[in-house]
Amino acid sequence: MKPVREVHGRAYPFGAKNVDTDVIISAEWLKTITREGLGRGAFESVRAQEGNVFDDPRYSGSPILIAGDNFGCGSSREHAAWALGDMGVKAVIAPSFSDIFSGNAFKNGILTVALPQEAVNRLLQVAESDEITIDLESQTVTTPFQDRFTFEIDPFRKHCLLNGLDEIGLTLARDEAIGAFEQRRSAAMPWIERGTEIAA
Repeated sequence: MKPVREVHGRAYPFGAKNVDTDVIISAEWLKTITREGLGRGAFESVRAQEGNVFDDPRYSGSPILIAGDNFGCGSSREHAAWALGDMGVKAVIAPSFSDIFSGNAFKNGILTVALPQEAVNRLLQVAESDEITIDLESQTVTTPFQDRFTFEIDPFRKHCLLNGLDEIGLTLARDEAIGAFEQRRSAAMPWIERGTEIAA
């Protein structure tokens, strides 16, 4: 997983509330065994509407998505986070998120930023013409117009995102401690090692 320190650029001024995971990526896209290409199916039902923000060339490739309250509700499909990542989204700003979606986003290196509705409304306005910056270290969202909004984030999630640590990375970071434990266990319980040798 790549470290997430700052996300800067244009943002999709989506703003819709109660966007469920079926809207983010519909069921027919769940048959794939790879994450690649899911971005093509992201927000398919929204893209069917003329003049939608996702097909507007002004926002093409935007790393930030601004949404409404309760983003990512519905099923627990991890494909929703995969689809966002495949379309280039590195952060989502909304007043609130589904807990499961927020967890899936985090595990896939996507930062979820919860801000009050008033701040989201302001960012939706700015996003129509200007870029937005999210600084994870300082936990701030800023605009070229001196807007500055602070957000909360779980310290563990912040540490993992800043250092690009997924579950495998966290385990590898404890490699020495795991090795030391295995040596102590082998010395204290040698019959375990003998048992594995017999099984082999």
